[in-house]
Amino acid sequence: MQGSLFDAGTLDSGEASWHREIMDSLGIPSGPSWPDRFGAATRKWLEGEGHEPIKTLSLFSGGGGLDVGFHDSGFDIVQMVELERKYADTLAANSRPGRLFEGSEALCIDIREYDPSNELDVDFVIGGPPCQTFSAAGRRAAGVSGTADSRGTLFEEYVKMLEKFRPRGFLFENVYGITGAQSGEAWRQIQAAFEGAGYKTRFRILDAADYGVPQHRERLFIVGVRDGDFHFPHPTHGPDSIGGHPYYAAEEAVAGADVEGVEFGLGGRYGHLLDGIPPGLNYSFYTREMGHPSPVFSWRSKFSDFLYKADPEMPVRTIKAQGGQYTGPFSWENRKFSVAELKRLQTIPDEYEITGGQQAAIEQIGNSVPPQMGRMLALAILNEVMGIELPFPLRRMPHDKKLGFRKRKRLLTKRYREKAKSAISQIHGTAKLPSLQNSASEKKYTRFLSENFLWSEDAASGGARMNLRFRMYEHSMYISAGQCASKDGQTAYTITVEPSSDDGWSFGAKDVRLVADDFDHRTFTALWKAFEEKTAELCDVADLVQLSGYYQYRPKMKARLDFLAPEPMGGLWHAVRCVVSGAGVASQLPADNFAMLWGIEEDSVLPHLHALRRMGYEVRSHNTNPQIAEGEFLIPYSFPTLTPKSVQLRKKLEAHG
Repeated sequence: MQGSLFDAGTLDSGEASWHREIMDSLGIPSGPSWPDRFGAATRKWLEGEGHEPIKTLSLFSGGGGLDVGFHDSGFDIVQMVELERKYADTLAANSRPGRLFEGSEALCIDIREYDPSNELDVDFVIGGPPCQTFSAAGRRAAGVSGTADSRGTLFEEYVKMLEKFRPRGFLFENVYGITGAQSGEAWRQIQAAFEGAGYKTRFRILDAADYGVPQHRERLFIVGVRDGDFHFPHPTHGPDSIGGHPYYAAEEAVAGADVEGVEFGLGGRYGHLLDGIPPGLNYSFYTREMGHPSPVFSWRSKFSDFLYKADPEMPVRTIKAQGGQYTGPFSWENRKFSVAELKRLQTIPDEYEITGGQQAAIEQIGNSVPPQMGRMLALAILNEVMGIELPFPLRRMPHDKKLGFRKRKRLLTKRYREKAKSAISQIHGTAKLPSLQNSASEKKYTRFLSENFLWSEDAASGGARMNLRFRMYEHSMYISAGQCASKDGQTAYTITVEPSSDDGWSFGAKDVRLVADDFDHRTFTALWKAFEEKTAELCDVADLVQLSGYYQYRPKMKARLDFLAPEPMGGLWHAVRCVVSGAGVASQLPADNFAMLWGIEEDSVLPHLHALRRMGYEVRSHNTNPQIAEGEFLIPYSFPTLTPKSVQLRKKLEAHG
């Protein structure tokens, strides 16, 4: 199955596999855990040759993945500096006598307080500061703050160590989002700082799968040298490798790993869906865009690792350090991977001890640099920078060599679309899309809305009683809400909701009318909750976000609010009407921009934002999401989204609020 990807790659046809050449020179057999044997064989060869280890300082060491790779390749890790106690405990455990880092010193300390002795012998420095401010997760939260965040300036502490010890070189690792943070300004600052410390730098974005890791993981690597130059090693696996050596497949990697105690299947609302997802796909299998006859999710409404099931024939997608109940990768056996399997997928040696509970171990694995990738980079540095001959030829990439892993992503997308099409064609009965015709034409009912936005049928929930009416006329859905038992004939306003494209909605409605009996803010929230409940009933979507799509993409529904009675004084409802129509939504804006968009005074913006939160709107600020600049705010959606489980519900818009 990998051949279809290789055909479109850039193969060095006719040449022998460079990876096979390396393995043969070190006497390493293929098969599960070959990276562990690779590390052991490299250490043994270096010891046999009598090479003096390169004294190395590790900063921001995490769980030690990069340290393992460098240690195996002739670098003696003299000190490891790590702030997080659970990570430092792992480093200390593996520094005990007889363990991999025996003789190393693990320090649990903030690097800003780290003051090493001038007598410390350091020839090389490795490590990468915390990457959250430059990561994809940071972008999703509210853009990339980069060096504007205190974590983003930790690279300055790294530079201070370079200036103090003046080692022969360094390796700096981070997420590739660092190059685009703050329109490239953060990247320019980082490059200038390294140059100012006396280093010539080379950098590349590399995919770990290209270096024998059974996981696609793109990261930025910077290598700096005081003298000479550095060339990154040629990929050993995949279409860009010399000889076209196949990727290290996930199924081969985890073979024989301990799975004791791992339960099959997932619980919760969506756990049962995992079984039906073909290996290599995620929640998007259950979308109309993929052709599923009974869509559950809206396209691009979840992160790509939501219900992601690994393909046994390929490397897995990036292992996440943290995630929710449905965060993959999950095994093709419809279960979670065990910690032992995740270590294999990250090429962390079986014998390497990761302390703490299961979640702490997963976090350390997901935040580490795969040791096998570290080994290949370290060996290239050992050869070119330190001048040590290796038992195999080091194939170096020209500086202008272009790698094709970004292009291969598109090929993988095509591969998995074809798998989805094949799987969907085999769904028995080809279920019909839900329709309003199957719903009662008229219904009166009661719900209760609590202050924390719990929507319940149970009066014991303590919420405000909401009287609702559902009506259906051909392809239109009507929902009205109010707190009076009987309507007096007056309507305060209507909200008209429509799909924003000609594709329509899977449940058949061409438009939805939400009708309010009064201007109580709870009635407004109740209308959207009732709409959400009805769509979940008709097509099993989780919430309105699934219907509209994730806020960073073009929304799949549009709405407008029309007043049928005089609006209350104060201007709030005018702002609500603007938000419903999308004015000021899905963009980080300062208060004066909101004032202009909503036609209100600037000093009214903050009180209105607080009022929107009371209506169930998720409103973010620097205090709720540090990635947002101070003085700016973000309203992700044009409709209320807060629930009792919302993280934002427990955050305050202002530090003193």
